[in-house]
Formats: sequence, C-alpha cells, structure tokens
Amino acid sequence: MTDLAPHELRILVAVEETGTFTAAATRLGTTQSAVSHAVRGCERKLGAVLFERGRHGARPTEAGARAVAYARRLLRLMAAMHAEVRGAGTNPDEPLTGTLRIVAFRSAAAHLLPPVLARLAERHPGLSARVRIVREVGRGAAGEVADGRADLGLATLDASSTPHGVVAARLYEETYALAHPHGHAEPRRLPLVDWEENCGSYTRSWWRRQDWIPPATVDVEDDAVAVSMVAQGLGMAIMPATALLGAPAGLAVTPLEPDPPSRLVGYVTTPELAPTPAVRALIRELRDLPLPEGLTPAR
Repeated sequence: MTDLAPHELRILVAVEETGTFTAAATRLGTTQSAVSHAVRGCERKLGAVLFERGRHGARPTEAGARAVAYARRLLRLMAAMHAEVRGAGTNPDEPLTGTLRIVAFRSAAAHLLPPVLARLAERHPGLSARVRIVREVGRGAAGEVADGRADLGLATLDASSTPHGVVAARLYEETYALAHPHGHAEPRRLPLVDWEENCGSYTRSWWRRQDWIPPATVDVEDDAVAVSMVAQGLGMAIMPATALLGAPAGLAVTPLEPDPPSRLVGYVTTPELAPTPAVRALIRELRDLPLPEGLTPAR
C-alpha cells in the first residue's frame, strides 16, 4: 500500500508549517513519536526523504516541498468533495457556504477584490473569504495556489513562469505610466523611486531600452509606499495602472509614449478546484466586474 492516508497528509502539512515534529504534534493533538513515525512511513511510501532533521527543526527537501503542496491540494479537494456531495440534488441557485482562500497582489486586493467580494457576499452570505496579500516576486500568487495555500489567486500572468499544476485565465491588461509630483516641469529628470515588483519579464525589455531612467535613489517593497513618496516630491516612479488607482493628492500621471510597457492580470486556480461551486462563483464575479479606468479587458 503506497497511497497516503488523509491523516498522513495533514501531518506533512503540519510539519512544514510549524517547522518541528513536536509543534506539529501539538497542533494535531498527538505525540511527537506518532508524527515522526508517520513521516517515516510517508517517506517509505513515496521513496524520498521529505524533511531534513536537525537541531533547527524539520525543513522540507525539494521532494518534501512538492509532497506538501500536493497534500494541501488533496486536503482542500476532499473538503470540497464533502461540501458538494452534501449539496448534491439541491437547488443549484442555493446560497453557498464555506471559506474561500484568496491571494492577490496589493493593488488588485485593494481596488478589485472589494466590489467582487461584496457582490459575492450579497448572493452567498454564508460564503466567507480569507484574503492574503502576496508580493509578485518569485513564485508570487500563482505559486501560492500551486502549493495549495490558496484556492484562487489574482496574479500577473507570464507564460514563462506559471507554476506547473495550475490553470490561468486573463482578466485585464494594464499599462504602465510615469508617476511624478504635480506641476514638475521635467519629471523625467527626477530621481527614481523604484519598487521591487516592478521589473517583471513584461517590463524588463522595455526598461533596458530607456536610457533616461536613472538608477534608483529609493527602493521600496510596496507600490503604495512608492506612490506616496512620489506624491511627497521624492522623485518619479514607473507604475502599473492599478497601483495608481486612488492616488494621493499631489501626484501627477504622464503616459509613457509611444510604446508603454503593460502587463496581463488574471486569475489562477488548480484544475481540481476550478469546477467547485465556490470557486466558480468567485470567477463569475471577477469576470462580471466593471473595470476601473486605465484597465482594458484582456483579449
């Protein structure tokens, strides 16, 4: 028997999240020896070492990280199965219940999710949402979905880096623009306030062709901080349209003509969760959302 049982999947997830066998045992209400025995059994069944043990705790190996990602997704699918089986044969328009786990980059979470979740709550008052902000650096929101930590993510879409095991669909395209203090005569001569998520593959080639962009004077992790600093007169920034929604007073926006960079934004989920009623309902609301100015529906 090489299949992992549900309790073994939960143990793998708990060890990865808590970092030690002892803490995982406490979370699950069992003993450290039972957790250790279960992990060894999982390793034997899968034919790979899943955790490096040491005085710093238990850290997943590359094989272990993959196993935990699958464990999270399988556990979520089992929860969805129970909900759907219980609701089988009922009115398809019956309000949904449960919790949706959503990840999104900051500007999408701030400006796009609120009306979507408001409409979802109106139609399904028993369906709650847990939203986490994820920086679009490295694996980003799509990686969180692929690793089983979220049911759906709002992510920047890039075919060269979309994680294996997820499905993605385009929602809109947004153009980058030059943000600068209001009234400045030569905004391109200002110091650059940069933001770590800015130089994705969708802007990198454009950025290399611009000989007027200086090295960054200020680097920040959050686009809202970059926009605020620009509004206070600390420099200019090159920002996507969603980051400029609700911009503070004192900020001016100039198009980057004639060939501005742009990025695609869409939703990412897993093949097994895409057909579930709650995720379908969320996708429907995302697709029906009227887009703010500066965003165009993706082709």
